[in-house]
Amino acid sequence: MPEIIGFKEWQVVCNALASGRQSIILRKGGIHEGRTGFSFAHSTFFLFPTRFHTQADQVREGQVVVMPEWQTGDEIQITHHAEALWAVTLTDWEQIAALAPLHIYSEATVRDRFDWQGKGMATGSIHVALVRTRKLAEPWIFPYQPSFGGCRSWINLPSPPENWAQTASPVLDDSAFSALSILLHRP
Repeated sequence: MPEIIGFKEWQVVCNALASGRQSIILRKGGIHEGRTGFSFAHSTFFLFPTRFHTQADQVREGQVVVMPEWQTGDEIQITHHAEALWAVTLTDWEQIAALAPLHIYSEATVRDRFDWQGKGMATGSIHVALVRTRKLAEPWIFPYQPSFGGCRSWINLPSPPENWAQTASPVLDDSAFSALSILLHRP
């Protein structure tokens, strides 16, 4: 059975991906990413909303509701799945700055990530992925487990509901997503 992967991202960013407002992910990596650091190691994944680190001043838009981080037994609700169509590491700040209309992160947040060095990443770089987000027909609900914790991007999830993939629908229709893909044409 293949691994079921979750990608941990701030709740407010998950909301932006779910609404179609954002279709790219910018990532540097977490403390527990391992010796080589973060990479878009998985091309398909469920969006796993986090509350930790979410600060209203780190995004330009979206409603940030301050809540405690998940605790063992809390009910997790997964509503979206994403597929990374491509991922690159950018080292040119001008290319990254040009992506501002396509995400909700504040410029300071992106700059902090770009300038951060560690865990296999040099200062002056950031990972960018174009993702196609799909809404699950029904929320997938399961209890939070300690293995989901920690400052890492990728986590293993339990088995999802049957037929989730057949019943999920794209957040952006084919035409809108095609136009976005052409606009981005891999920085």
